[in-house]
Amino acid sequence: METIQADVAIIGAGGAGLRAAIALAEADPKLKIALISKVYPMRSHTCAAEGGAAGVIKADDSLEHHFNDTVGGGDWLCDQDAVEYLVQEAPKELIRLEHWGCPWSREPNGSVAVRPFGGMKKQRTWFAADKSGFHILHTLFQTSLQFPSINRFDEYYATELIVDDGRCRGLTAIEMRSGQMRQIQARAVIIAGGGAGRIFPFTTNGAIKTGDGMALAYRAGVPLKDMEFVQYHPTGLPSTGTLLTEACRGEGGVLLNKNGRRFLQDYGMGPETPLGKPVFKTMELGPRDRVSQAFWHEQKKGNMVPTQWGDAMLLDMRHLGEKTINERLPLVRDMSISYMGVDPVTDPVPVRPVAHYMMGGIHTDIRAATRLAGLFAAGECACVSINGANRLGSNSLTELLVFGRRAGLSAMEYLQSGPNAGSDAATGALANAAQARVRALFQRSGGKESVVGLRKEMMQTMEQHAGIYRTGEGLGAACDKLAELRRRYARVELQDKTNVYNTDLLQALELGSMLDCAQAVAASAAARRESRGAHQRLDFPSRDDKNYLKHSLAYYNRAEVPRMDYCDVVITKSQPGVRDYSGGHE
Repeated sequence: METIQADVAIIGAGGAGLRAAIALAEADPKLKIALISKVYPMRSHTCAAEGGAAGVIKADDSLEHHFNDTVGGGDWLCDQDAVEYLVQEAPKELIRLEHWGCPWSREPNGSVAVRPFGGMKKQRTWFAADKSGFHILHTLFQTSLQFPSINRFDEYYATELIVDDGRCRGLTAIEMRSGQMRQIQARAVIIAGGGAGRIFPFTTNGAIKTGDGMALAYRAGVPLKDMEFVQYHPTGLPSTGTLLTEACRGEGGVLLNKNGRRFLQDYGMGPETPLGKPVFKTMELGPRDRVSQAFWHEQKKGNMVPTQWGDAMLLDMRHLGEKTINERLPLVRDMSISYMGVDPVTDPVPVRPVAHYMMGGIHTDIRAATRLAGLFAAGECACVSINGANRLGSNSLTELLVFGRRAGLSAMEYLQSGPNAGSDAATGALANAAQARVRALFQRSGGKESVVGLRKEMMQTMEQHAGIYRTGEGLGAACDKLAELRRRYARVELQDKTNVYNTDLLQALELGSMLDCAQAVAASAAARRESRGAHQRLDFPSRDDKNYLKHSLAYYNRAEVPRMDYCDVVITKSQPGVRDYSGGHE
């Protein structure tokens, strides 16, 4: 097996991975940085983000406001020291992107434009029309090209972490082009592999979001934190699940039921304000969990609009006018026309909640460090936790930048602490064992299980039992079903036995990651007997700070359901209170 030597290996080349690589390369040009991605970096899912990135820049805003909005929006499950770090670093990172060439949209006077976003009482979301993630990713990628120390390994699929003597020493990965396994020895590893939204059948997430990075850390003994908190975005297209950014509502779009009523006023999000007024009450700019839950209630009342893809609500942007829509929301208009045959300039667009983002992930501290020495994580795959029980829109792109950089600097500090290089013989033996486990997949025969069949059953289970509203009975059924699917997964037989770009093999490996993540979600949700943020239990409808103001920790168990444990939430200055979105939105 070929061995690749690096000082730091980064798994994932999206926003967080690129930002970590740049931070390392700037800190020490002599470092050997291996940037490993299962897709070409510009195909990373950061590219799909539309709305923008939150950071205090305007005179009427403050770091305190951003802190309070984030902690309250997260239903007080955020670690407040991490939130303080995020809001302090956010403006610096966004200005740095500006200097690197990110084309932020502008006010008429030339200053950076900001727009409102759900759950934020001030306008603080920087944006580049409605292609913010695209421009951020392009800017980071182009910036990374100036550093010769960043060596890219595109289309490599990471299969296992190499852990020796209690330290992460690297990883094994399959080069897709040849089908050959590579051992990447590194003194530190950063995981920036994104979320696991594809465990649900109806999601805004692209096909690559299969939880690979989460599963790598999980199987290596690092707990997954707060996995029960899965965010549904209120405005996905019913036909495809494609996201229509929250910026639609930030620019003034409104949500209507079949009676033409702005129904959010019935769910504690403020009185209706006539169209054309400069200030809207919270309404459509309520947090994503509350807006998605309102859809569920309206659906039960029979107030939704039927479509060939199921019930939907209507997103009305006609009053914004064609000029504003073309300037601020061009991608939204293109997608609405292409996928729904509806032009938002002339007609309301049907939308519905779709699985969008995982607040939970690899358990890290404020330094992006895990409990495994030498292993760090950042981005959606990680849980630091700044999002708590519900992420506010536009905080995630900021998190990529702030904690991507932090992960890079922390890995640098770890290298400077002088960890032992480890034994080549020991790491080689571990890499060979990892290779043997992959090769065993090719030896299976006579199996009756297919990747497609198991994946479909997993998705149906998650949609039925772990969606917007949950019950103990349903979650118990989900846990049982997922345990069964994991047993059946051991009998999956590959149909393609070749090496070059073997997508059958890759999808089988991805399914293993998804099953692990799905099981962590279901087990964590079953254990949390309260309702908080995106986790809503019909049998336990109230928030229970006495028993559940704590983070859940799911530990991997090869044969059984995950072992559950808990750790304290870091509270620095904001004591748990009532989430009130009935007031004005400035």
